[in-house]
Formats: sequence, C-alpha cells, structure tokens
Amino acid sequence: MELKKALENLSNQLSGKLYLDDLWKGIYATDASVYREIPLAVSFPQHEEDLLKLIAFARDHKTSLIPRTAGTSLAGQCTGDGIVVDVSKHFTDIIKIDPKHKKVTVQPGVIRDDLNRKLEKHGLFFGPNTSTSNRCMIGGMVGNNSSGTTSIKYGTTRDKLISLKVLLSDGSKAEFKDLSLTEYRQKLKLQNLEGDIYRLLDDRLNDKTNQEEILKNYPPKELHRRNTGYAIDELLSTEIFGLNKDPFNFSKLIAGSEGTLAFITEITLQLDDLPPKQTAMVAAHYSSVDACMQAVVPAMKHSLYTCEMMDKVILDCTKESLKYRDNRFFIEGDPQGILMLELRSDSEVELQKQVKALLQALEDSDLGYAFPVLYDEQIDLALELRKAGLGLLGNLKGDKKAVACIEDTAVALPVLADYISDFSKVMKSYDQQAVYYAHAGAGEIHLRPILNLKKTEDVKLFRSITRDVAELVKKYNGSLSGEHGDGRVRAEFIELMFGKKVYDLLKEVKYAFDPHNIFNPGKIVDAPAMDVSLRYTPDRKEPEIETIMDFSDADGVLRLAEKCNGSGDCRKSVEAGGTMCPSYRATKDEKDTTRARANALREFLTNSDKPNRFDHPELKEVLDLCISCKGCKSECPSNVDMAALKAEFQHQYHKANKPSFRDKAFANITQQNERASKFPKFSRFVMTNNFTSGIAKKVLGVAKERELPVVGKQTLKDYYLKNITKFHLEDPVKTVYLFNDEFTNYLDVQVGKDALNLLAKLRYKVLIIDHPESGRSQISKGFLSKAKELANKNVSIFKDFISDEIPLIGIEPSAILSFRDEYLRLADDQEAAKKLAKNCFIIEEFLKQEISLGNITSKQFSKKKATVKIHGHCHQKALSNVSKTFDILNLPENYKVTIIPSGCCGMAGSFGYEKEHYEISMRIGENSLFPAIRKAHASVIISANGTSCRHQIKDGTGRLAQHPVSILRNALLKA
Repeated sequence: MELKKALENLSNQLSGKLYLDDLWKGIYATDASVYREIPLAVSFPQHEEDLLKLIAFARDHKTSLIPRTAGTSLAGQCTGDGIVVDVSKHFTDIIKIDPKHKKVTVQPGVIRDDLNRKLEKHGLFFGPNTSTSNRCMIGGMVGNNSSGTTSIKYGTTRDKLISLKVLLSDGSKAEFKDLSLTEYRQKLKLQNLEGDIYRLLDDRLNDKTNQEEILKNYPPKELHRRNTGYAIDELLSTEIFGLNKDPFNFSKLIAGSEGTLAFITEITLQLDDLPPKQTAMVAAHYSSVDACMQAVVPAMKHSLYTCEMMDKVILDCTKESLKYRDNRFFIEGDPQGILMLELRSDSEVELQKQVKALLQALEDSDLGYAFPVLYDEQIDLALELRKAGLGLLGNLKGDKKAVACIEDTAVALPVLADYISDFSKVMKSYDQQAVYYAHAGAGEIHLRPILNLKKTEDVKLFRSITRDVAELVKKYNGSLSGEHGDGRVRAEFIELMFGKKVYDLLKEVKYAFDPHNIFNPGKIVDAPAMDVSLRYTPDRKEPEIETIMDFSDADGVLRLAEKCNGSGDCRKSVEAGGTMCPSYRATKDEKDTTRARANALREFLTNSDKPNRFDHPELKEVLDLCISCKGCKSECPSNVDMAALKAEFQHQYHKANKPSFRDKAFANITQQNERASKFPKFSRFVMTNNFTSGIAKKVLGVAKERELPVVGKQTLKDYYLKNITKFHLEDPVKTVYLFNDEFTNYLDVQVGKDALNLLAKLRYKVLIIDHPESGRSQISKGFLSKAKELANKNVSIFKDFISDEIPLIGIEPSAILSFRDEYLRLADDQEAAKKLAKNCFIIEEFLKQEISLGNITSKQFSKKKATVKIHGHCHQKALSNVSKTFDILNLPENYKVTIIPSGCCGMAGSFGYEKEHYEISMRIGENSLFPAIRKAHASVIISANGTSCRHQIKDGTGRLAQHPVSILRNALLKA
C-alpha cells in the first residue's frame, strides 16, 4: 500500500505519464521474446528531469527501471517487474546533423529509417540496418549493439558510436567519448560515481591475469558480431592498456549493455556516405543447407554489401502471406536455402563485371543450382521477403513456434559450415527441424528450434538445446549473441562461455555502474533461469472460448491473438508507408498498437475468472481506437486479424453490457436510410439544416463538425429498374452481377449510376437481383448475430449465380470484400462461401482483368489530358491492391495517375463521426492524406473508392473526391 501511494505521488510529480492500471501493465509485460513479467508501472518520461525523478524513486524504493524504445527485443531485455520507462514518445529529437564531419546527434527514441530519410539529402546514412529498421530506435540499437544485414560492409552500432550522454544510477550526468591519455587520467581523479567507475575498470583491466582471461575467452576480433556479456575486450583494446592505439571510450561498453549500466539521453553517431546507387543481387539457390553454408566463404571473397540467407521453412511461410507471396517471383524450384548476395557500384559497367565474376565463382563452386540476378525494385522486394522472416516465423499455426533462444549465435566464416553441420546434428538428436536464416556473410545464422512452450517437455528442450548450443559455440570460439543480446534467454550461460573469472569481472562492472541494481536487473549478469517467467504457464488448461466467428484457421480466437510475437510492425512511422497502425500513428501510444491489443486480449482471455472472458472494460479501452482498417491482416507478418478480433470482442461484450443507442443506430443505419429514401426531400432537409442536423448529431453523439450523409433523390435499385433495358444488353462481352451495396444504393447513388452506365457503354450486361445489405455496419459495431444472418442470406442467394464466367462485382470495397473476408468466418455454408469468395471482385479488379484480356481498350476513352491522384481504401490495400485502381485510371492514354502514399484516411465508417473520436480521426487524415490533397492543384482529380474516404476528404480538405468508375465514366468517348 505504501509503494502504491508513493507511485501515485511520483505520478503527480512527473511531467510525463505514469500508468499503474492493469491494462498498461499487461501490454508492457512482454516484448518480442517468450517472456512475460508484469511491471510495477509504465512511464512515459517527457524530459530529462522526469528521468532523474524516476532514478531517484527506484533507488529510494528499491525497485528498478526497464528502459524501452520500440520493444522489439527478442531476448527479454524489455521485461521486468520494475517500472518500464518508454522513451519512444517524447525522446525523439534529431538534435544536430553535422554533414561536414559526417556526424549526427539524436535522442534515443529516433527511428532508424526516419533518421536516414533526414540524412539522405546530405548524402549520408546510418549504416547498421536491422529487420525492424522501420520502427526500431537508435537507443535500442545501442542497447543491443544492433548490426543487421549491412554489417559486413558498415559494421555494428558500436562501431558507429562517437559519444553518449547518460544518467548514472546516482542521478549524476556523464558524457562518454574518446579520451586522450591525459583526459583519461583526469577521469580517474573524479571523486564521484563516474570516477569510481573509471578507477575500478582501470584497476581490473590493468591486471595481466584479467587481460589473459579476457583474450582467451572472448571471441576473436575477426568476428565483428560478438555481443555476449559486456564489451570489456573493446576497452582492453585501447592505448590505455597498451593492446591497441585506439582511444578509450566508455560508449563501446555501453553498446550492447541492454540498459543495465546507465540511462542514455543523447547519442552521437558516425555516418557513412550513401552506398553506390547501381546495385544487383544474385539469389543463389541450394538444394541443402550444408551446400548453402559451404558457399558463403567463396561468395564473401567478393565485395558484397549483403550476404543473407533464407531457408525452406521461411520460404514456405511466405507462400501464405498476403503481403509477401508476390515477393517470391525470383524463386526457382524448391530450394532448401537461398543466399542473397548484393553488389553495388557507381558504374553500371563495373557492376556487371562484379556480377559476372560472382556468378562465375558460384558456378565454379558447384554447390548451387540456380543464380537469378535481381535489379532495382526486385532487390527491394527480395530483401523485404528476408526481413519479414522474423515475423513470419510467428505465423506458424498452432502452439508450436520457432522459438528465439539460440537464434543469435555467430562464428568465424572459415568454420561456419562445420559449425552448422554440428548444429544440425544437435538438432537431429532432439528430433528438431530448425529454421535457418539471416546474416550468413557475418557468420551469424538465426537458428530456431520449433517448440511448444505451453508443454513442460518442450520447456525442458528449450533449456537443454540452448545449453548444448552454447557449448557448441564455445567449441568454435564464437559468440552466443551476435546482435540480439543476452537478455533473459542467454545471460544464464555467459559464465559457461567466459568462465567464472571473467563472469565475476562482468558482475563487478555492473555494480560499479549500478551499485543499487536499479537499471534493468537480471539481464547479462545475475539473471534468473532462462525457463522461468515465460509467456505461457506450461501444461495449463487451455481456456475454452466459444465464438460466433470461425477462428479455426488459427485454432481459435485466443491462438489468433497469440500469433502476435511482438515484432512491432504496427509501430512503423507514417513515412515508412503502409496503413498499419493508424491510431498509433496519431497518438504514439503503445496502447494503440495492434501488438498492445493482441497482448491485452491474450492477457484477459487467458487469465480472466469471469464466465464471459471478454467482459472487461480494459479490453473495451484498448480496442476503442482500433478502426478495423485490416492493415494488420496483410502488413503484419503474423497476419493478426485485429478487425475480426475486435468484431468478436464487441459481440461478446454486448452480451454482458447493453449496447449504446448510438451503436445500435449506426449498426442499423441501412434501415434508417431505407425509411429516409421514401421521403428524400424531407430527409435531406433534416440532415442538412443546421438546426435539425444539430439535434440529430447531439442525439447520436456525432461530432458537430461533421456533415451528415444524405440519401439520394432516388435509390440505385429504382434507377436500375427504370432503365433495366439499357443494362440488359444482347450479345454482351460478358455478364456480371452487381452487388448493390447499402451505401451505394441509398447514399452514393450517382456513383452507382456511373458504374452501371460505364459497364453498359463497355458492352457488359449488368444484373442486379434482390439481396440484403452486406452486414458491414453490423460487423463494425459487433452485432454479429445479425451480420451472420445477412452473410448466410447473401451466400445462399448468390452461390448458384456466381461462377468463374459470371462474377459478382461491387462498388464499395468494404461491402464487396466482406464476401472475401468476414463471410469466411460467419457463413454456415463454408464450401459455398469459399467458392463465392473466389469470384467476388471490387469493380476496379474486374475492369483491370478485362483490360488484360483486351476486352477494354484505351480507344474507348477520351484523349483529353487529366491528372489523377488516388487514395485507396484500407480494405482494398489489405485484401486486394490499389494498383488495380491505378491501372484502370491509366487507361485513358493522356491521364497522368499517381497513388498517394496515404495510409488510412481516418474516417473508418462511423468511427470518424463519433464526437470522442473526431480529433483522432482528423489527426490520422493529417498524417499524410490531407497534406497531399492540399498540395494538389485544383485541376487535379482526386480519386477515392471508399464512401467513408470521400466524406473524410471533403470534411478535411474541402475537396470533392470521385470514385474511379465516375472518373472513367466521364472519360468515355461520346457516342
């Protein structure tokens, strides 16, 4: 009770936030590792003064601080029972760029790729490049001494450190940088904690016995990926101790120390010139992992920029990934391993010489069977495939997962093939098929056993495999951690790797810096056993959770949430592109990430003692800002379908908590529009008159700034029936059924008319039959019983009409794509639903297909010039592709078309209308969409195929956006 009161007092003293509730603690209980520890609190310090107060509190109350940036650590570095200190929200300044000296100074919360975008105009970049580079932060990269795909050319983060500003455990400030001998001796005279640290290290590293032990037990310098323990070997290799002429710099020790020694506030980095622009990649295919490993040494004799590996397990994962399956274009046959070998040059002629030489060497080695060469965008696609490997491993169905425990070992290149051969024997002895991928050229292959850590026997394997591999790494004089750090999972074996004398020395280093053990305890030294505090309690009784949606594709709703492995793709910045995660991009709060929602669902569905495990206000809170964009369904390598999870949650939550009047009104909006359409003039007056519309907004809880949508003067169905002969063509090119969705039928009638007339002019017979609404509104508000009824009706109606020859096409993406998405979870007749889903298309997909078949040509359209900018619907991005819209709008030969890299518009159906969500909705729009539209000249045509998107663009910019079919309809040649 006293500690709780003290924490509440601390919260009042901080400028930033301090969260003490179960929701925040639950979502910060894990990182991207297999560990789970509920923290004491979660803090978002706003400035250095907050950090000093947190340090004082931890010292005074005998608790700890766990530094955290993006939280993508694989070894459990960001888990602990103290206060998690998240600097990712406020410590995000790029303080100074010094192009002349190729230096940059940043705060720890700066994202690596965002930094490089700022540096590009100076011709510079920060070289280390992790698979999480679009969301990982420089502070975390220092903490883990990250390196990534480019380390063979640009080294590790430690190699790039010039200086660090830190807070020590007593609250004092220090700057670690290169020191001359004179400056070093001055440090030894300081009468404070910093002086104590220098004196202890000076004494221990001058000891000849210690020097011998360090040199004997640490991996050789040739292995630049050595990240086990503290880097005291780096300090030894300086002019101070006579083993090298390099200046002494404590930054080298802080790199890789995982936040256990000091709290970093500023980082100064050495930058490199941008790499040569001419680039090629040889994707060398091998029939065995052994052949692949043997090929590394001859390949590395060439000047490679990357030398990465993917094995069959990773490659097979990509087959089912919505986002990455198209990236497999270069794969030939069924390789057991692929080496991705990148070459660069400023000269195309020189580049081709390098390619030719590399291909000759690979062929001479007689190890591989195919060597396709990739260029330009092809390389980016291939590297995306490799970078996705980490997340894709979490997408294995069921409880068996590729577990991160031995995935970070590194050995010198000459012994790599032998090491992997011996490693395979170890895995075989455990009847394991391991996963092999990543940085072959650096001697580091990410190796993962596939285990079910919900089972005691596999937890035992988790430990025994790690120990056996640690002994194997020691045999080959390698590093148990190459770049991911020791954390919780490997720290227990550091003494085995280095021996007791060196391990005791590491403990002395820790407690010289941190005598009260407040900085991230239990990492690197004095670690608990590697098989405790796991995410799952071994041999637990799996909760039985009945759902209305079918989650059998993930073995149930809980396992779908558990698919999130914490890789944090949902935290990527706006500038990184894509859609996910719109609400996080607006708030920068971890609570609003897909990862946090998955973590919260896992926590409460697993540990709830309520009959209805969904009946928790914390779940309502964490899912409140999920706008069901479906970005996570395609952009997250684990394909965690949070839109489906939210819909199911809302349905279950309604069982115990009465839905609001507004939720029911929005869910049943189609019925209201149907009634309004009978009196269109009166309805339009009510919805547009300031007084009456103001009352309607107040009653419904709609933001006063919004314009309410109004029904058309007639429904699309009425228009179709009155002009049916025009659409029932004789001898058509093809016959199609049009899904007359509820939005087009009542609200966007003109778009529907344009679609009908466009198809008729292009000689297509269009059939509209009686059918119910799509159920989109009910799904978005969690009224799944009604949505299921509608899905069943639509499947029953269309299953006998729709075929490969006669498709069902739709105008509003969110409605027609329900057939390809939610209906597969809701419909009772799954066979019919799956068959129907294959022949349901957004109208742009259908038109693109017809263009490809030659049934539609540019000769049918105007030659007038026009410029078009496209904003794509989120559901289209997730389940289809905006390129279809791009392709059809490029059909008029003088149309200049570009796609706005806009992410989500922020409206998301009713979300943006709701008064409490209005500000967030507009903030999402302001991230990229609104500025892009405002920059566009008034003559530019804005295209948006979503009804919500068009309303958001109108409210946010005043511009009227058109559906692509309206643009094409207007571009048709006049008869």
